[in-house]
Amino acid sequence: MSDDGDAKVLSGNEVSKEIRDSLKKNVSELSKKLPGFRPGLAIVQVGGREDSNVYIRMKLKAATEIGIYAEHVQLPKSITEGELLAKINSLNIDPKFHGIIVQMPLDSSNKIDSHLITDSVSTDKDVDGLNTINEGKIAVGDLNGLLPCTPNGVLELIKRSGINIAGKEAVVLGRSRIVGTPCAELLKWNHATVTVCHSKTENLKQICARADILVVAIGQPEMVKGDWVKKGAVVIDCGINAINDPLKRNGQKLVGDVAYDECKKHAAYITPVPGGVGPMTVCMLMANTIKSAEKFADRMLDTKWKLQKLSLNILSPVPSDIAISRSQVPKLITTLAEEVGLLPNEVSAYGNKKAKISLTVLDRLKDQADGKYVVIAGITPTPLGEGKSTTLVGLVQALAAHKDKNAFACLRQPSQGPTFGIKGGAAGGGYSQVIPMEDFNLHLTGDIHAVTAANNLLAAQLDARIFHEATQTDQALYDRLVPANNGVRKFSSIQLRRLERLGIKKLEPETLTIDEISKFARLNIDPTRVVWQRVVDVNDRYLRKITIGQSPTEKNFTRVESYSISVASEIMAILALATSLDDMKQRLSKMVVAFSRNGTPVTADDLGMTGALMVLMKDALEPTMMQTIEGTPVMVHAGPFANIAHGCNSILADNIALKLAGKDGYVLTEAGFGSDIGMEKFFNIKCRASGKVPNAIVLVATVRALKMHGGGPPVLPGSPLKPEYTQENLQLVENGLCNLIKHIDNGKKYGIPVVVSINVHKNDTKAEHELIQKAALKHGAFACVTSNHWAEGGKGALETAQALIDACNQKSEFKFLYDLETSIEEKVNKIAKEMYGAGQVDFNAKVREAIRLYTEKGYSKLPICMAKTSNSLTGDPNIKGAPTGFRLVVNDMLLSAGAGFLVPLIGEISRMPGLPTRPAIYDIDVDTKTGEIIGLF
Repeated sequence: MSDDGDAKVLSGNEVSKEIRDSLKKNVSELSKKLPGFRPGLAIVQVGGREDSNVYIRMKLKAATEIGIYAEHVQLPKSITEGELLAKINSLNIDPKFHGIIVQMPLDSSNKIDSHLITDSVSTDKDVDGLNTINEGKIAVGDLNGLLPCTPNGVLELIKRSGINIAGKEAVVLGRSRIVGTPCAELLKWNHATVTVCHSKTENLKQICARADILVVAIGQPEMVKGDWVKKGAVVIDCGINAINDPLKRNGQKLVGDVAYDECKKHAAYITPVPGGVGPMTVCMLMANTIKSAEKFADRMLDTKWKLQKLSLNILSPVPSDIAISRSQVPKLITTLAEEVGLLPNEVSAYGNKKAKISLTVLDRLKDQADGKYVVIAGITPTPLGEGKSTTLVGLVQALAAHKDKNAFACLRQPSQGPTFGIKGGAAGGGYSQVIPMEDFNLHLTGDIHAVTAANNLLAAQLDARIFHEATQTDQALYDRLVPANNGVRKFSSIQLRRLERLGIKKLEPETLTIDEISKFARLNIDPTRVVWQRVVDVNDRYLRKITIGQSPTEKNFTRVESYSISVASEIMAILALATSLDDMKQRLSKMVVAFSRNGTPVTADDLGMTGALMVLMKDALEPTMMQTIEGTPVMVHAGPFANIAHGCNSILADNIALKLAGKDGYVLTEAGFGSDIGMEKFFNIKCRASGKVPNAIVLVATVRALKMHGGGPPVLPGSPLKPEYTQENLQLVENGLCNLIKHIDNGKKYGIPVVVSINVHKNDTKAEHELIQKAALKHGAFACVTSNHWAEGGKGALETAQALIDACNQKSEFKFLYDLETSIEEKVNKIAKEMYGAGQVDFNAKVREAIRLYTEKGYSKLPICMAKTSNSLTGDPNIKGAPTGFRLVVNDMLLSAGAGFLVPLIGEISRMPGLPTRPAIYDIDVDTKTGEIIGLF
């Protein structure tokens, strides 16, 4: 008590100011730990009640003073319950808000269940503490979550009195779910003996009079009188009531549920009204918001995944890939997403086994350090493939599931062509594969279909434009291109860009001269110089050359056309190289589809196609996440043809994975074919576009491939291996080591360590492996280890994983092979001589003319994307080993201006594979009883 015998005043204003000052420091500390981070609070209001507006202004003011970003989400009275729930859900998944409150009462003209609304607020963002789950936690003594604001403020004021709550008798007048009941629970779990009184309680006065702590939240003005209060008690008045007072200007004054003047003569401590519990409620709301924000920030700062691995049931002999895939029950993709640090709003699930990942991850994690960046390449393969994808998956399983490292696999999406042709799937194999295999190898999330649709829409517009220009005058073309709508003509945005490129600085269609109309409307495309091809995602040899325009409606405007497989489309290469939506838009606009009769490049933007292409490709720009058979994460995105394009998965998939892995994590990405093709393009094209610096190379080799390069008989798909490959033959291995040595040398040219991984096959011998290891180490490999991941999963790749970790700890001295400023011929020569071992490069007259044209049009500074066979270091697929000094002939040169590279063609490169006599189609079916796909692998 004070000196005059009255109770000491527990001022909520003073206590809350002290707490707010402390909260302000917490916000400052948060921003230091996470630059740019700020706690966020959303205050949802339905309607516009003035009493609610007063409270909202108080909360907004308090938030601003502390440093919390607060947004008043004001919704109309006409909102329905469903619309309000949808709005709250959007706030639940919005990462900029860490607290959400719904201002009560709801001022709605529609019937809305307020309890349903408060329960719809995420428990992690329920800073009012009104969600039933949060209420239930308090009831069972879990006080680590978000506590209801008024009861928490009450408890803080009681503690400020200095009373030892434990063992004291506490009485709570009122049992509302917002104040009375949670107050009682908080006091109980702070070890007071609690009695809850309500309107049906008898002998209220006597019960209250024995309370050491009296909390009043009954809603009756000045109900508790002085003789209800025990001498020396702590009295907390939660009420606020307006009563008549003729002495006040407005005729009213605010009083609590306690007769203050009477009770203060008995109590030791008492709260005033106003200025007591009220300010504490707002203060605790801010404290909860910061508590939620700190929890969110801790998750961002703690980049170590909480990954639950999936156990393998290893069988011997190893069953079929599909049998292994189906033997595993994958985690829910949303569970995996949460384990690797993704937020709900960043994940769009396609069923429960795969999901699109939003590019907003990159914005959220822009200040987070990247993981280690590793490319998986190979020696020159046999037609059966040497297991780069399988090695990549096995290595990631070893790192993430066995060595407890954050590790992402990043793979290309396979085309349907090989799946239904002869190669089969590309999801890895054995106990190192991506699951479900059917999803991975078929439609996935539709990206290849989007590429096909976009590519063919552009082709349709191109041929339609040729037709319309051939059948109309300049004025007729112009009138149709810029029609009057409701009597008004105006240029579209894309047409204004064309005018700017033409140097026509006019904005009104009526102001163009006759000459300007002609320049604008007529692209003057040369039908013999159309370079854009239609695509389809199947192996269809009869589309390699066709004639289009044979219908009478096309008026004999026919031309010879060629189809490519969808993954050979330049749009697929752009999908793989784009770094953002805006970057993709710029690249799509620059695609050269034809040349005019005077040699001017005609672009997709000239055809008015950029926006339409973006609409079709927008969702495809998001990578798809899946999982390995051991439950580790995989990004699957883009699949550019490795011969005609750069053969790597997307930059965006890698970038997202690098951020999620964090500075101590690893991202393993694949390059198509051998180091001469895929790895060279990965470094000189992909890394140039992404700006990422790789840390190591894993070079996959097999005894089988080295024997082939050492003079072994041909390896043919579908045919049994000859005895040379199934029995030990050290001489053939030794003869073929030259190919491995060349690929190691190729890797070393880029200044980063090369780890050789021998992909173990069942017929290999220890002596053969030791021979390879000795040669690899002698010729500069950082390490050379065997890996049995196909038969054992991640456990079989542990030695390779450790070698990779050690290699990544070396300082990267990465450098590009060539300077973009050098001429086209110099860049081609550099690649041919240094990567392939060529002695001379020949450019025929057609190629030299193309080089002249591309240089003249400003394309000479682009990187080079060599198109040559993957079956040899030379341009001849039949030549094995590692020959030197040979002649390399460039037959043609294509421009991929949107993707951003030039494509020299070496030898015959088909962009449309054909089906063999007996394709995999014969074995593929659906079990109509179970719905399972059979025969796919």
